[in-house]
Amino acid sequence: MSPRARDPVGAVVRGGPVGQAAAGQNHSTVLHVIRPSRGWSPIDVAELWKGRETLWFLVWRDLKVRYRQTALGVVWAFLQPLLAVAVFSVFFGRVAGMPSDGHPYPLFVLAAVIPWTLFARGLTMASTSLTANEELVRRVYFPRLYIPTASVSGGVADSMLSLGILAGMMGWYGIAPSPGWLLAPFFLVASALAALGTGLILAAINVRYRDVQQLVPFAVQLWLFASPVVYPSSLLSGPWRVVYGLNPMAGVIEGMRWSLLGGEAVSWGMIATSLTVIAVLLTAGAVIFRRAERTFADVI
Repeated sequence: MSPRARDPVGAVVRGGPVGQAAAGQNHSTVLHVIRPSRGWSPIDVAELWKGRETLWFLVWRDLKVRYRQTALGVVWAFLQPLLAVAVFSVFFGRVAGMPSDGHPYPLFVLAAVIPWTLFARGLTMASTSLTANEELVRRVYFPRLYIPTASVSGGVADSMLSLGILAGMMGWYGIAPSPGWLLAPFFLVASALAALGTGLILAAINVRYRDVQQLVPFAVQLWLFASPVVYPSSLLSGPWRVVYGLNPMAGVIEGMRWSLLGGEAVSWGMIATSLTVIAVLLTAGAVIFRRAERTFADVI
């Protein structure tokens, strides 16, 4: 009998020979007894890496479902940010005369819409991802963390396509890219992690209290105007900009604008504050999600 091993959810794994097959070869069987974990058990990174193919499958499935039976298909990834920029440019740029730190207002808004769309869509989908995959959660064992992670990861591809739109608009306005472009993917990832950290907490709560799926769309709308999407954070004085960084998307949008458009109005203190908040959200989300994971199949 091989040594006994225990997986992150308390599964006892045993292996051993069960006899000879008809062809005379040795065969073995492995018994997995899955038991709920106890206490604040850590996330098993090795288990997540071992089952990474499941995550890729879930991401691919979500991308296919998103554009299935749509007349325009992936073109929506280009249309959505362009329509948002058009509306914001008319009402906030022309009518309200909102400043844009010296940049063309459409570019100023698009540089913020790209990470914001990734965050808003990822948060909305992640918060309801477990209840949307109810049968999968009940019938199949795999790391449940994959479900909200896949919901957020699918939006990264759309965001990369949106960067192509921004590059074309910069060429139209005659603005050359700065070396900061190399950091644009970093801020996109930070936006996705902000959505994932918050989404993990809300997804765990939504399994028990379905009020979350009613609250999140409204909260995302308010969050949009609490973030510097249509206005510059430079409207705030220096110390208050750092405090404003407690909104994780404030620093992400600030950093994204700087990386794409350049300029000297960037507040590194605000960016550092937002990145710290994202790290806290991601850690807290993983811990809370892991704690609640043991009851998902029973409660959902």
